[in-house]
Amino acid sequence: MQLQPGHLTLAQLRVIADGTEPLALTDWSALDASAALVAAAAAGDAPVYGVNTGFGKLASTRIAKDHPAALPRNLLRSHSVGVGAPMSPPVVRLMLATKAASLARGYSGVRREVVQSLLDAFNAGFVPYIPAQGSVGASGDLAPLSHMTLALMGEGEALVDGQRRPALAELQRLGLRPLTLAAKEGLALINGTQASTALALHALLRFDTLFATALAAGAMTLDAARGSDGPFDPRIHAVRGQPGQIETAAVYRELLAGSEIRQSHKEGDERVQDPYCLRCQPQVMGACLDQARHTAEVLVREANAVTDNPLVFDDCMDADAGPPQGGEPPRGAAPQGRGGLVSGGNFHAEPVALAADGLALAIAEVGAIAERRIAMLIDPGISRLPPFLTADAGLHSGFMIAHVTAAALASENKSLAHPASVDSLPTSANQEDHVSMATFAARRLHAMIDNTAHIVAIELLAAAQGIDFLRPLRSSAPVEALYERLRQDCASYPVDHYLAPDIERAAALVQGGALQAPGAPRLA
Repeated sequence: MQLQPGHLTLAQLRVIADGTEPLALTDWSALDASAALVAAAAAGDAPVYGVNTGFGKLASTRIAKDHPAALPRNLLRSHSVGVGAPMSPPVVRLMLATKAASLARGYSGVRREVVQSLLDAFNAGFVPYIPAQGSVGASGDLAPLSHMTLALMGEGEALVDGQRRPALAELQRLGLRPLTLAAKEGLALINGTQASTALALHALLRFDTLFATALAAGAMTLDAARGSDGPFDPRIHAVRGQPGQIETAAVYRELLAGSEIRQSHKEGDERVQDPYCLRCQPQVMGACLDQARHTAEVLVREANAVTDNPLVFDDCMDADAGPPQGGEPPRGAAPQGRGGLVSGGNFHAEPVALAADGLALAIAEVGAIAERRIAMLIDPGISRLPPFLTADAGLHSGFMIAHVTAAALASENKSLAHPASVDSLPTSANQEDHVSMATFAARRLHAMIDNTAHIVAIELLAAAQGIDFLRPLRSSAPVEALYERLRQDCASYPVDHYLAPDIERAAALVQGGALQAPGAPRLA
């Protein structure tokens, strides 16, 4: 796949996460001019942040010219302080690719060799061992990106078949040369939002599959409970005008079209309205879809962004509107001919934090309404199915405690959905006095998706059991196809048996996309 810096799409980012295609960069021209500006700044006498000064609170400390290699090397060693479980290979692949794309735009002052090293590592399947905890999402994702870069230099560790291994040995095994850094390149590699963005992007891609499966589960549950498809009438949704609601209502109509179960209770059913967990599915799921699409827009922009510091511009004075006549250059700028380096704050990951917090709410709501549908199915007063979906309640407990598990997971999601972006702890001796917490905001999405996938899995098992009680009536063709696929891995539950393995198998189907609703709307 050709890497087009500044023009990556969500579809391309999905391919990158999967690692199914090698990456190549065809236009290298933007890199050369900015690298020359940095080299000139390093040779000059003016203080330029990260080129010949220390970092963070040490920005005012000058570094002697006879330590060109020691500065970036020491930076990477001291900043590789992450803890916790390693980031998954898809997330690391997104980090490598988006960092390469960002640097290749030519505003970071790195040489071609740096970008090529990132691409070579990606294409060879080299996965740096990157602990997931330790970034506050401001001044860049310093610790995660430091671990990534240190591994590329042959000093850190790699993830090989799920195990930690010395990075140098893995680089040698793959035929890769360790990266050697010049002035500013260490800072350019670790300043930036690529870790938090990669975590959030991978969660978004996982949610895309989960959302499509939750639509299918909701439709199966509605038929199992002999609910009405009237609330999906397109006129209802058109007059409100919310796009996600309109699209999801159309999916429910298609999923339920031709159901014998629905036809069987169109007449003589004394119920006037279904509970909200059935009737308001388009409103809830549609709002979640709209929220996820907003998140996608923000994250795709961020994946294409230049987020390190300082930035290198070919015409610094024009970009800054220049200094006043006879005045000094703007603080943080070091003009070199008609270009220069300008200090800013693009590394602050507030856009990612807020987008991830919004996605967390959508994930929690998908799980919350699914849990309510499970509760409805096991309640004979609402579903008119046997208590707890078992024909001999008392002797058998059926789905009683499976629902308890779903409730526990939904409750856990509520805590995890608390916005991370409202917190800030100053770091670097108050130099970095407001931070985004974007990396945690993105990281916690994966636990929420796992929780919600299990809730949806339990709903699918319960809905399929409900349909079993309505035989010989059949649901619609799409729902029956989903039912048959589920039953290939998870048998019917007429009497109590060891249910946990069925839940895990169903959850694997959910996360793998085997039970997605046909025609479900996508995020992009």
